[in-house]
Amino acid sequence: MPGHFAIILHAHLPFVRHPEHEHLVEEEWLFEAITETYIPLLRMMRRLVDDLVSFKLTMSITPTLCAMLQDQLLCERYVRHLDLLIDLAAREQKRNRKHPQLRELAEFYIDLFSETRRHFVDEWKCDLLSVFRELRQTGVLEIIASAATHGLLPILQQQSRRAARAQILIGRDVYVELFGAAAAGFWLPECGYAPGLESILQEANLRWFVVDAHGLLFGMPRPCRSIYAPCYTPAGPAAFARDPDVSRQVWSAREGYPGDPAYRDFYRDIGFDLPMEHLGPIARRTRKFSGVKYHRITGRGNEKQLYDRTAAENAAARHAIHFLEQCHQQIREIREAGFDPIIVAPFDAELFGHWWFEGPIFLEQFIRQAANERDFRLTTPSEYLAVHPTQQIVEPAASTWGENGHLAVWLDPSNTWIYPQLNAAALRMYEVAGRYAAEGSNMTDTYDRVLKQLARELLLAQSSDWAFLMKTGTAREYATQRTIDHLARFNRLHDQLVTNNLDEEFLHDCEWRDNIFPNVNWHYYA
Repeated sequence: MPGHFAIILHAHLPFVRHPEHEHLVEEEWLFEAITETYIPLLRMMRRLVDDLVSFKLTMSITPTLCAMLQDQLLCERYVRHLDLLIDLAAREQKRNRKHPQLRELAEFYIDLFSETRRHFVDEWKCDLLSVFRELRQTGVLEIIASAATHGLLPILQQQSRRAARAQILIGRDVYVELFGAAAAGFWLPECGYAPGLESILQEANLRWFVVDAHGLLFGMPRPCRSIYAPCYTPAGPAAFARDPDVSRQVWSAREGYPGDPAYRDFYRDIGFDLPMEHLGPIARRTRKFSGVKYHRITGRGNEKQLYDRTAAENAAARHAIHFLEQCHQQIREIREAGFDPIIVAPFDAELFGHWWFEGPIFLEQFIRQAANERDFRLTTPSEYLAVHPTQQIVEPAASTWGENGHLAVWLDPSNTWIYPQLNAAALRMYEVAGRYAAEGSNMTDTYDRVLKQLARELLLAQSSDWAFLMKTGTAREYATQRTIDHLARFNRLHDQLVTNNLDEEFLHDCEWRDNIFPNVNWHYYA
């Protein structure tokens, strides 16, 4: 019996779009991810398809990320960002003309940014989603759905089942709009599960989801095949469990491959090393990551050696072979139990390229090696269920893949203040949605616009990213302000609606700022 290995990449960013500002640092989260992760992964998959390599990958592309990838304003700003990067790399080549190794690295970045621009603008016409669709149609890539704005569903459900239901159903609707078909799988934000969510997934006709290992291991009854086979939930959808050991080997900078001394150092960036006058317009008079990094990890100290691209590529190839051998060994041991196992390895997509610069090289080498294997093959959870439709029924335990496996990151003294306000807004949303849903065709277009915008502001305020950033402190002020702003716009619109005192200019401003989900169905709140 062959074993099965499913790689799942979770591509997500919070919705960050500020037409009211000419430039905002937080918009560069998207630009960095496009340059360092999404385009490298797309190019990797296209190469594999062109080379007739047999492989399967699964990706979730969240609705917020999809909205940004197809937003004209953000695409235009991204192209300008690329032009600034090319200009910076060219000036670095000139500045380092007497230092052969640094000059060579500057040339590497000129080529990297220029190639990125060529693919994005000339070949793909600034439309990355169309490339994802093409790969999906070839059958090598399964794209799955996710919650509308990455709301943490266990917390939302505890406050109100309708809040979690709206996140799931709106996320499903966006998927159908974008990809023209129903999704089979669903990515639970932060792998956050609590009993009861599976019945909403069943209502949305979603067939499977992923939980962390302890979510299945502590299920009732205990799974007879541990985490190496899915289990159907009592409501229907199947739960696949993340393999923690395999995952840790790939994502952990301390215990896994990304900490190898040969790899590029993420934190050492010329945006912090060089005088401001050398950085030019890319810096916009702010100390921040530029994307040009000349050093490798080297060791735990502050002294860093210069990056050697060839050595880094060799390390990635070596690690890919080692990972393949580890998978072999694990599957051989599991098969002794007498069944056809599946190992599920989900990762944040941004690990590959953004956090771990050589990650796409490692992934491509692993896939090419795995294509020649007889003992196991790459698959998707949907494909595995199609071949193995009979599985045990288990009710998974409440769990996340966050720190220590529970909700502590999102229920911390730094962020718990948001939940009473989110719940109060949700209750107001249910009340007005119920009232106007009863009016049916008698409701005016303006009221429909207000209800849609109320849904958008509530959904955006519910994003799990804000609580996470408040806890980690990496962008605490921004995350706090985003939560406050969405709730303030929601409450002002709500009050105008119930008092029949609508401000058309304010409504238009909200629609201009927060233009996500043009076809959002506010009736899910009724």
